[in-house]
Amino acid sequence: MSTSILSLVKKHPIFQDPRLFQITALSSFLAYGVFNLDWITDLPRIFTILSAGIFTQLFFMVGLRLPFDSWKSGAITSLGLSLLFQSSTPLMWILAPVLGISSKYFIRTKGKHVFNPANLGVILPIVLFGDAWISPGQWGSSAMLLFFFSSAALMVLFRVGRIDTSLTFLLTILVLEYFRSVVYLGWEFDWLFHKMSNGSLLLFAFFMITDPRTTPNASGARILWAVGIGVLSFVLTSWFYLHTAPMWALFFAAPAMVVLDKIFKANVFQWTSIKPLQS
Repeated sequence: MSTSILSLVKKHPIFQDPRLFQITALSSFLAYGVFNLDWITDLPRIFTILSAGIFTQLFFMVGLRLPFDSWKSGAITSLGLSLLFQSSTPLMWILAPVLGISSKYFIRTKGKHVFNPANLGVILPIVLFGDAWISPGQWGSSAMLLFFFSSAALMVLFRVGRIDTSLTFLLTILVLEYFRSVVYLGWEFDWLFHKMSNGSLLLFAFFMITDPRTTPNASGARILWAVGIGVLSFVLTSWFYLHTAPMWALFFAAPAMVVLDKIFKANVFQWTSIKPLQS
């Protein structure tokens, strides 16, 4: 009986399309922020970002005759931006999702978009207009261990297939920070724990750097890519005091994906290639 119920649960669409899992998870984090972290005053910003992202995705769906399920990718980008992107100007709330989602259709190579749309949606308004920023400390750290383990477990369960990227990136940061902060500077281990349980860092590690459409196709290439982003993040944080370093590191490392895909041959990821879990 229990096996039959488990089999039926696994056949539900949310268990067979990783994008639905991502949308559910990101929506839960957003609800957690609104109701537990007092983001009520941010509701106009959140609503504007989500609306602009959905309308931009619909525009390309109609104009390019994209499959209906492409709305899920637009929703993931919009939710990611609503969790990370901050600006005092409503125009930036609109531009961030418009630029990010549009980049998927204008900056492409061999069937893949080069830049992570949410990442580009954050970086471009900062570079071009200056009236935008990322809030790395808005999450706190009280529930972050639960966040970490549940995210990692769910990613494996839903077969997103990029858990290697997340763990390699986090392990690279952990090792470098341990030797610098604990061994070299003699700081308490609690400082390292606090840094590694930062909500924005974990959100980046599990829901941005893992985008299968903007990561290298081969597993070995993804390992190298994630190590590079981790090292660059560490350098930007430690020597340039850039607390949003992972976002910048991903932006600078994005073109390297094209080179790695040429060196390490593997099939290009397709959402429809995800096979249902076997009972």
